[in-house]
Amino acid sequence: MINTFTHLDDSDQPAMVDVGDKKVSKRIAKARSIVILNDEILNLLEGEEINTKKGPVYQTAIIAGVMAAKRTSELNQICKPIAIGNCKVNIHINEQKEDVIDCLARTTGKTGVEMEALTGASVAALTIYDMCKAFSHHIVIKETKLMEKTGGKRDFSRVP
Repeated sequence: MINTFTHLDDSDQPAMVDVGDKKVSKRIAKARSIVILNDEILNLLEGEEINTKKGPVYQTAIIAGVMAAKRTSELNQICKPIAIGNCKVNIHINEQKEDVIDCLARTTGKTGVEMEALTGASVAALTIYDMCKAFSHHIVIKETKLMEKTGGKRDFSRVP
């Protein structure tokens, strides 16, 4: 079987995928973004939060990530608007002193929530950058990737 791009029609023009004949199922996706902050910024940590004049960085990033996941179809024009049953964004600092942002999105429907989870994690990372750039521009958004998805044609799981 040859893989083809699903968002192209028979004339190779962009098109929304027709999910009309798909079965409704529970769908879950988890995405992860990693942000590298330098010591100058990490030294501002108080407990598990960085407080700036703009407000608490991680709390703001969590809210921004959830809001972005809910608006994915407005940002990516070929995505369908879907009812997200749940979206959670968690942020923690790993052993390498990197911010690890995990976004979990759930829905029950005919199409998956991978793009919503990826968008939520990405916007949370961008929010951290935006809120911390006054301290340093040496911030790096290292990666954003799908970690897991269930429901639909096939499940996927990445080893962290």
